[in-house]
Amino acid sequence: MQVITTTDDLRRFCEDQVDSGFVTVDTEFIREKTFWPQLCLVQMAGPETAAIIDPLAPGIDLAPLAELLANPKLLKVFHAARQDVEIFLHLFGTVPTPLFDTQVAAMVCGFGESVGYETLAAKLARARIDKSLRFTDWARRPLSDKQLSYALSDVTHLRVAYEKLAARLERTGRTAWVAEEMAQLASADTYIVPPELFWPRLKPRSTNPRFLAILREVAAWREREARERDLPRGRVIRDESLTEIAAHAPKTVDELSQVRGMSRSQAEGKWGLALLAAVAAAQALPESECPRMDPRSEPPKGIGPLIELLRVLLKTACDNEDVAQKLVANQSDLEAIASDDNADVPAMHGWRYEVFGRQALELKHGRLGLTCTPDGKGVRMLPLDGNGTSL
Repeated sequence: MQVITTTDDLRRFCEDQVDSGFVTVDTEFIREKTFWPQLCLVQMAGPETAAIIDPLAPGIDLAPLAELLANPKLLKVFHAARQDVEIFLHLFGTVPTPLFDTQVAAMVCGFGESVGYETLAAKLARARIDKSLRFTDWARRPLSDKQLSYALSDVTHLRVAYEKLAARLERTGRTAWVAEEMAQLASADTYIVPPELFWPRLKPRSTNPRFLAILREVAAWREREARERDLPRGRVIRDESLTEIAAHAPKTVDELSQVRGMSRSQAEGKWGLALLAAVAAAQALPESECPRMDPRSEPPKGIGPLIELLRVLLKTACDNEDVAQKLVANQSDLEAIASDDNADVPAMHGWRYEVFGRQALELKHGRLGLTCTPDGKGVRMLPLDGNGTSL
């Protein structure tokens, strides 16, 4: 088991991977006390070799790793890539590309919704992962051989899983399906949210523009503060407190100190004054510059049964095609399709349209029915002539 703790060893390992075609990649990190994930280990395996890189080793320079991850000729294979990619984007300023996510590929290949690595390793690599080490403190040194072996297994079994999934995608003609999803994962915009655009994540219940303007300003302030000080958002101020500030629009230290979660000393301090300034800035905005949030519209009256039929059709179509429903359509998509033949949702474009969207329109217009299978244990589609008569 190779554990890399020096820049020279890292450079040699990375140089050996350049022409390998692909590398599997995983990370171990901690984030409980920081805004940004603290990288503790990087595990990497090519077709023939594997190693653990220790980014906490004294004096190590990760530049060779950054160069390898940016190499456009080398495919980087992850499982559930988002957190790993976010770490590398923060460290190196770029998304590792090209990339391949075996979790997405597994959903395309019929392994179910958001399949876990342990399940995939068991089914494709016939490997059993010891879950007892999942909650290891990876920042601690030294790590035991057992801990290191567990970490390395996250990329060695992934090699087998990737090769089998890639072969299946090629065989079934679904490589392009995964490529479409990878384009989103490869975009830096997927991971970087400007502070001014963070407020919708707080799921505000009010649509009052002035309320939303205040929420936008105070949430943006917290986001900048958390990033700059490398603190969890909740350590700066909790979500509920931001919402209450937006609702009451405090103008003074006294009023701010009455907000749930704010002490008198916090209200009088630097952060309290910054929050009051954010509230004042939002209050001074013209009405036309306040954000808007359309209330979630209810589906038209009487359309509920159609939505339920579309849900059954979605499950049936996805079962028939052996693809996860989550990749094809969600509840909002079904409601949109039920309301509008030209709904601009993913299910009405590309491969999703061929799997489900086309049949959804057929069902809406009486050219497709759903009936039980003869054994009474399933559902099948039944072509109709538009008047309810089977063809």
